[in-house]
Amino acid sequence: METVYLDYNSTTAIDPRVAEAISEAYRSGYFNPASQHRPGQAARRALEEHRAGCVRLLGGITSGMRATRLVFTSGGTEANNLVLAGIAARQPTRQVLVSAGEHPSVLGAAEHLRKTGIHVELIPLDGGGRVLLEVLARLLERPTSLVSVMLANNETGVIQPVEEVVEICRRHNVPVHTDAVQAVGKIPVDFSALGVDALTFTPHKFYGPRGIGGLLLKAELVLDPLHFGGFQQAGLRPGTEDVALAAGCRRALELSVDELPVRAVHLRDCSEKFLAYLREHVAGGFVVNGLEASRLPNTLNLAFPGVDRQALLLAADFAGLAISTGSACASGSSEPSSVLLAMGLPKELIDSSVRFSFGMPTTLGEAEVAATRLSRLVNELR
Repeated sequence: METVYLDYNSTTAIDPRVAEAISEAYRSGYFNPASQHRPGQAARRALEEHRAGCVRLLGGITSGMRATRLVFTSGGTEANNLVLAGIAARQPTRQVLVSAGEHPSVLGAAEHLRKTGIHVELIPLDGGGRVLLEVLARLLERPTSLVSVMLANNETGVIQPVEEVVEICRRHNVPVHTDAVQAVGKIPVDFSALGVDALTFTPHKFYGPRGIGGLLLKAELVLDPLHFGGFQQAGLRPGTEDVALAAGCRRALELSVDELPVRAVHLRDCSEKFLAYLREHVAGGFVVNGLEASRLPNTLNLAFPGVDRQALLLAADFAGLAISTGSACASGSSEPSSVLLAMGLPKELIDSSVRFSFGMPTTLGEAEVAATRLSRLVNELR
């Protein structure tokens, strides 16, 4: 039985066009971009061209005193840790605010800050998975060094009102970071239009390479590094930069921007076909978590009351369905989803919720096959 992969929020296979851009960079034989000789200078020029291209594609400022900075990292987790720890370290007497629905790389970093003595508060969510803006406004009455609210949730696909978060935080001169890892490549993402001070992304979520991520920073935002021992990237992320991975990152971004309208329609079509079949064939029904909120076109978080999520996950794997119960970074845990808990959902929904995320390789036929297999499994387990 051929497996239908519906875990694209975890990672995507690399686009052959992106793989070719990486291969071309390797064939060019770039040397260390930190070296001062001519081969090193050539590598530096290529690296900075790719960096500037990424900034432009994400809506940053590419020139002048206010130019947006892009720090290449190993991925989204490192970028999130860098911005939270890097800003909090400069103002340890001020609190850090993060939404209760953040990715484990943000919640884990926040917990580490709490252990070092920094006051951390979680901004609660409503039942639809959206951050409660009125609570954020009250929390900001206390001196704050950073607010972190993700752009789109990795489990439910719920899109957060980041522009409104920024507007509230500006009244208190508090910088805002957004984890846009799940948003880039699925919805329009414009760093300048959002108004945030820092933004995280990683190309392996939109058919680019693994092993590289990025942190966009406003020119005036200052933070401390996590690592030491080099001058690369203004000392914020020392270590030899990989020109080939930067080339792949830029190419994946180019394709995601150019093809976004087509991709969004296809992903929505797959999701709707999948849902339509389930509604007709799942006895006893199901619940779409975050249904009333704006959501990513490719993400569905469904609860099947009376069905244990882990049992369904294992049964689905045997039936040729690659799905998940939430973030891949927490997939080794049997603990209930922190996102769904923060939404205040009933235990029976939390215990029976699984995530389905579609990608460009998904065909409408595969969406129906997946729905057929899932319907049978749910009906049997019930």
